[in-house]
Amino acid sequence: MVAPLLIQALADGRFHSGEELAGRMGVSRTAVWKQIQGMGRTWGLKVLAVKGKGYRLAQPLDLLQEAEILRWISPEMQRRIQRLEIHTLIDSTNRYLMGKASSALQGAHVCLAEQQTQGQGRRGRPWFSPFAGNIYLSLLWRSSRPPHRLGGLSLALGVAVAGMLREMGFSAVGLKWPNDLVSEEGKLGGILIQMIGEGEGPSTLVAGLGLNVRMPPEAGQNIDQPWVDLVSLGSPPKRSHLAGMLIDVLVDALIQYETKGLEPFLSPWRRLDQYHDRQVVLLRGEERIHGRCAGIAEDGALLLDTDSGRERFHGGEISLRAD
Repeated sequence: MVAPLLIQALADGRFHSGEELAGRMGVSRTAVWKQIQGMGRTWGLKVLAVKGKGYRLAQPLDLLQEAEILRWISPEMQRRIQRLEIHTLIDSTNRYLMGKASSALQGAHVCLAEQQTQGQGRRGRPWFSPFAGNIYLSLLWRSSRPPHRLGGLSLALGVAVAGMLREMGFSAVGLKWPNDLVSEEGKLGGILIQMIGEGEGPSTLVAGLGLNVRMPPEAGQNIDQPWVDLVSLGSPPKRSHLAGMLIDVLVDALIQYETKGLEPFLSPWRRLDQYHDRQVVLLRGEERIHGRCAGIAEDGALLLDTDSGRERFHGGEISLRAD
């Protein structure tokens, strides 16, 4: 395809002549011009055209590179990965891997994308996915556990990601039950787990992670809640570096959960809980339940002190907000 090759050629943010680009793509200069005309509409990329200089992107791109991603995954975790795919454009990394759920799998199948057209969040919400700005990552995994024993997995994966980011210097990163990465400024990312299984197992699951790295300034027009990105909190590494480290800790957490369950993740989750002891409102359909957040139970359920006493809530179609 011409368009991805053209994006790679322009990613450095420098000027490239139409003749040079046509030669690299193996197409006519007219074909290059037509592709550039559609880059804003299709990819959300602004291309500057200057007579005598050629074309360049308004901002350089930090594209994902497989070799660099693998460099930051430990040999042990690499042995657990059966396949790694990087897509320029995809509807949803989670949806794509759910479509692969019936395939034979001996390890993790990892899917990354530069952009999603139908990114998914919890409760059917869209996930805003600007091109080459953030991390859109999903893992297909086989578990010997049945679905009812995987209820705390999003908490475990949240601990793995938040812990890694804090070790990198992003000390403001914390967690919000059941699956959000947050700071005081807003939402940084989220985890979405979908699974297939019945009875006593085994199960097939897809764990998806969306993480804001470098959101474009106009992103606020598309998001219905306060948000933050890593650039606002510090100096993140290249996206390939970040993706590799994320894959490493996520696969490791999946392995730990398989053998030990949620127990090893409970204490660190409680330390990272940004809503502990705060007044919150729990949205469950049309119902609004007010109370004080009292942390999580051993099985990952939310503990809420309400006028009726201490109540337990599990995930699903529930949303937690500061009151």
